[in-house]
Amino acid sequence: MNSRLHMLLDRIGATGSLVCAIHCALLPLLIALLPSLGIGLWLGDGFEAGFVAFASVFGLAVLVWSYRRHRTLRALALLLPGLLALWVAIFYPPLHQSMLPHALVMTVGGTLVGLAHVTNLRLNHGHVHTAECVH
Repeated sequence: MNSRLHMLLDRIGATGSLVCAIHCALLPLLIALLPSLGIGLWLGDGFEAGFVAFASVFGLAVLVWSYRRHRTLRALALLLPGLLALWVAIFYPPLHQSMLPHALVMTVGGTLVGLAHVTNLRLNHGHVHTAECVH
C-alpha cells in the first residue's frame, strides 16, 4: 500500500486523538458555558462514546496495518493503553460520573492514542525497504 496513504492516515489519527485530548482537558471548564454556547451535543456522552469507538476502530486498523509493514510494537504499545483508558473512562461508572478524574483519564488516553499515531508515522516514514520486506 502507498506510503503516502500511511502517512495521511497516521496524521489524521494523531490530529484527531490530540484534539480529543484537548477536548477532554478543557471539558471541566466548558461545562459551565454549555447553555450559552449551545454545544452540549459535542460534549455529551453519546458523542464521546461514538468518538472513542471511531478512534478505536481507526487506530487499530491503521496501526495493525502499519505493523505488518514495519514489524515494531512501539506504536501499538502506546495505542492499547490509551484505548483502554478511554474505554474505562466511558464505561466505568464511578470514573465516568466524576468530572475531573474522567477528564484526566480521557486526556491521558487521547494523548497516548495521538502519540501512538505519531510514533507509527515515524516508523513508517523511517522504514527502508530491504529484501526481507513483505511489501
